[in-house]
Amino acid sequence: MRIVSLCPSNTELLAYLGRLDDVIAVDHSSDWPPEVKRLPTVGPDLRIDMDRVEALKPDLVVASLSVPGMERNIEELVRRRLPHLVLAPHSLDDIAADLLMLGEALGEKQKAAELVRRYYDFLNEYRERAAAVAEPARLYWEWWPRPVFTPGGANWLSELSELAGGRNLFADCANASVRTEWDEVVARNPSHILLVWVGVQTKKMSANAVITRPKAEQTDAVRAGRIHLLEEALYCRPSPRLLVGLKKLAPLLHPALFPPADDSDPLFSR
Repeated sequence: MRIVSLCPSNTELLAYLGRLDDVIAVDHSSDWPPEVKRLPTVGPDLRIDMDRVEALKPDLVVASLSVPGMERNIEELVRRRLPHLVLAPHSLDDIAADLLMLGEALGEKQKAAELVRRYYDFLNEYRERAAAVAEPARLYWEWWPRPVFTPGGANWLSELSELAGGRNLFADCANASVRTEWDEVVARNPSHILLVWVGVQTKKMSANAVITRPKAEQTDAVRAGRIHLLEEALYCRPSPRLLVGLKKLAPLLHPALFPPADDSDPLFSR
């Protein structure tokens, strides 16, 4: 098959299913596994060059609705009658369902089912460990600093927080993404602040961006120096790579209850 992927999480799903050899082009942000960087690109996920996609004569375009604004891609795929599959994950269950759906479309049904089995085994192991946490860590995830955006209850990071022995302070907000004010963050008093600015490399983030904000010193997180600069690719993309993020987050919050962090992927094999 000739496959085009229009966002990083879709490219990652294709890698887990062992179908990267069929991928002929990806969006600009797809960067994992590293060999993906050698593939031709068709533009940023919100500004896909559909003329380029159509010229590639794909057998399948794997599109997404995980980010607002991607609807335009779907409309154009429909208008041009290009064969496509649309994924719209917001939860950990959605990611598993997408693996199964994509596996079915690619003739990889058995492999997808095995991946999903191992995926849930891993999540259940961390759920059991998290059940022993007496006082969940109060987590403020920051997707963007100005204006302040944070994940809400309908996002996978609320689930990931609980599996790591924490609680997303904005889980009471129904939406997947919440625009709020810094004063509200201070009022909720996080014990840990987790910076995962979308599209920004970890080395370009700074704890000072938080420390210098008004009343920041009133939060337990700032007083205790618990501002963490995390790899956004491990937390902001709805793919099984979130499990690697979980392996790093859980021991950061509760080192006595969870295995030490490492970079190994519990599902991916070449």
